Amino acid sequence: MAHQRSSAARLSQTGDTRDAQDIVTLLAPRLAHFAGVARTEHVTRAAQEMNVPQSTLSRALARLEQDLGVDLFARQGRTLSLTPAGRTFLTSVERALAEIERAAEEVRADADPATGKVAFGFLHTMGAETVPGLLHAFRADHPRVRFSLVQNYGEAMLERLRAGELDLCLTSPVPDAPDLVARRLDEQKLRLVVPADHRLASRRRIRLAEAADETFVTLEPGYGLRRITDDLCAQAGFKPRVAFEGEEAETLRGLVAAGLGVALLPPPTVPRPGVVELTVTAPRAVREIGVAWRADHPDTPPVAAFKKFLLSRRGNLLPT
Repeated sequence: MAHQRSSAARLSQTGDTRDAQDIVTLLAPRLAHFAGVARTEHVTRAAQEMNVPQSTLSRALARLEQDLGVDLFARQGRTLSLTPAGRTFLTSVERALAEIERAAEEVRADADPATGKVAFGFLHTMGAETVPGLLHAFRADHPRVRFSLVQNYGEAMLERLRAGELDLCLTSPVPDAPDLVARRLDEQKLRLVVPADHRLASRRRIRLAEAADETFVTLEPGYGLRRITDDLCAQAGFKPRVAFEGEEAETLRGLVAAGLGVALLPPPTVPRPGVVELTVTAPRAVREIGVAWRADHPDTPPVAAFKKFLLSRRGNLLPT
C-alpha cells in the first residue's frame, strides 16, 4: 500500500480546492460499486447483481482504495470482508447514495408533465386576485401540477430568477437584460389616489402636473412601481416630494386615507373608504406587466405548459 499512502499524502498536502473537487470526481463513479461489493462481500456475486464485468468491478475497487490511501477490504480469494476503515466508509457511502436517489426522485417528480412543480414569482399587487385567477384557470387542464409561489418586488424576484430559485415571474417594468427573456403580457392603469377630503377629491380626471406641490407616499426605491412613479412625475415636470415609503400598495392607500399624502397606485381589489381615485390624463399613467424567465434555460414540461398558458393570456391577463 506504499503507493496508496503516497497518493493520499500528495492529495492531503496540496490543500487545494481543485484537488478536492478532483477527488470527488474520481470517487463518485466507484461508490456504488464499493457499496455493492460491501453488501455481498463477494466480487463475483456483486458483479452479477450489478450486471458489470467482474474485472471492471475489481479495478474500480483497487482504484478507490488507491485514491483514498487505505484498505477497505481484507481479501481471502474472491471473498472479501470489510476492514474497520471500510465499515466506516460504507456508512457514509450508503447515506450519500440514498440522498442522491432521493434527490433524483425529487427532480423527476418536479419534471413530471402531470404532477410536476412550477416555481412562480409575482408582484404583491397581483396576489389578491390576478394570480389566484390565473392558477384556477390553468389547473382546469392541469389539475395536479404543483406550484411554489413567491411574492416579492420586481428586482428581488429577478435576483431569485437568476439564482435558479424561480422558473417564471410576473413583474413590472418588463425587464430588458441579456440573460433574461421577457414578454409583455398586459398593462395596468395607474390612478392618483387622494384623501376623500382633499382639494382634488371632487375631480374625476387630472393632469399629473396639477399634483406637483403635493406630498407623495410611495414604495421604497428598488420597487418597479416606485421607478414608474418617479418617471411619470419627471414627465410631468416635477420631482415628487416623498413623505413616506412603504412595501405594500395597500399600506400606501391607507396612508393616503389618513391624509398623509397622495400616491400613484394600480386599482384596488376592493374599494378603500377614505380615498378618491382619479384618472390621470397626462402623461399616460400605466405600468406594463410581463413574464420573465432565464435565457437558454431548458423548461421542464410543467413549466413549459404554464409559460404557454401565460403567453396565451396576452392582453387579457388582468381582471377587468
